[in-house]
Amino acid sequence: MNWLLILEIIYFVILVLVCLRIIYDTRTNTKTLAYLLLAIFVPFGGMLFYFSFGINYRKRKIYTKKLIADESMSAKLKENIYRYSKYTFEQSGEDVQSTRELAVMLVKDSHSPLTAGNEVKLLVNGELKFPEVLSAIRQAKHHIHLEYYIYEDGEIGTAIADALIKKAEEGVAVRFIYDDFGSRSVRKKIVPRLKAAGVAVFPFYKVIFIALANRLNYRNHRKIIVIDGSTGFVGGINVSDRYINSAAGGTALFWRDTHLRIDGPGVYYLQYLFLCDWNFCANDDLEPDHLFFPRPPSVFAKGNKVVQIAASGPDSDTPTILFSLLQSVNQATEEILITTPYFIPGESLLDALMVAALGGISVKLLVPGVSDSALVNAAARSYYDDLLKAGVEIYLYKKGFIHAKTMVSDRKIAMVGTANMDHRSFDLNFEVNAIVYNTEVARELADIFYEDISHAEKIDAAAWVNRAAWKQLLEKTARLVSPLL
Repeated sequence: MNWLLILEIIYFVILVLVCLRIIYDTRTNTKTLAYLLLAIFVPFGGMLFYFSFGINYRKRKIYTKKLIADESMSAKLKENIYRYSKYTFEQSGEDVQSTRELAVMLVKDSHSPLTAGNEVKLLVNGELKFPEVLSAIRQAKHHIHLEYYIYEDGEIGTAIADALIKKAEEGVAVRFIYDDFGSRSVRKKIVPRLKAAGVAVFPFYKVIFIALANRLNYRNHRKIIVIDGSTGFVGGINVSDRYINSAAGGTALFWRDTHLRIDGPGVYYLQYLFLCDWNFCANDDLEPDHLFFPRPPSVFAKGNKVVQIAASGPDSDTPTILFSLLQSVNQATEEILITTPYFIPGESLLDALMVAALGGISVKLLVPGVSDSALVNAAARSYYDDLLKAGVEIYLYKKGFIHAKTMVSDRKIAMVGTANMDHRSFDLNFEVNAIVYNTEVARELADIFYEDISHAEKIDAAAWVNRAAWKQLLEKTARLVSPLL
């Protein structure tokens, strides 16, 4: 037997083993087929790509999310969450009663409590967000927790760092998690300054060269701030000068984004997520106490908004955020308004939107006219044909780059968060969305949506079908690899 034949046999055995692992380990059929084809038809390179980017960390978890080690105490806490959420539901109005299935699903799926008594403020663009954040930081008494995908060394990054340093010098505990890839610009200047002032700083899932590709694939895309366990911020706006839309921002491109401020027990689950991520990053063992989770109503504003948090990532058993979107679409009876910068929905969400539109529900989708990723944009456009035929209205934002991740359902439910509508957000990244069950907030977010589409171009369905054949070919080709994007 010659060496060439031996090598061929070895390669065949390895290929079979890799294919079996792909079949066993990959959750969706589209991704399974894509990785199988890549492994079979791209020798060595396909297998290398799979092991770099394709390993299912929902099954092979990066870490176990467990704040309370005592099983009996954990079970008691879960029972309290069920009881509290049930009481909140029973005491709530039509806004919540008519969306029962979504609230119950999140409680059962991820033990995310349905919380009442919240104040909620929508923050449009960095111009509104950053003054609110700086004001809240300056009022902190016990602790400040920050977790960001992108934190850049610029005007706003320095301003927030200065405020954190001042609070740390006053004795406030400041903890900061930054994504090691998205926030790499802060490693040399801001991080050393923070540490020198007593701020506890750790990167999330530090990028190590040997494991570079795989670690780049699973990033912490969350943007969370929790102050004194009673005030929280969540949404799409990173800490970067580009979001303040001024000459100081260093870019002529207008960045349109949305964030949310929550005052009340709705902050609890954001705090829970931060503490889990902190214990993982810092190798710490912080536990829940009354300072991290203060009891209402003494420290909370007496708001009337019901809030629930949807979070998912490689640490969760199910794609909770995707499930919450599907449930919201399925429950809608009149109108669905979606804004997203990256739209690669997958079959389940695509079908749900088409069914809704075909059933007479007004479905409107706002996406970028100008995108920062040509490949993702091309893949997204390949889905427009089916949506337009079903009656979905699609708008291309022209004023600048729209980065907001929001959804309004029947003007009863408002969603604001970090998750895009793509495979990466649903399956790979650590994400978090806030859900507000309130007509006042939902109507305000709907008004913002309609203001945004006044700066957008509506796609003409007939013209879209007849666009150049080469464009359609490029888009369909991009769609082939969309499960891997």
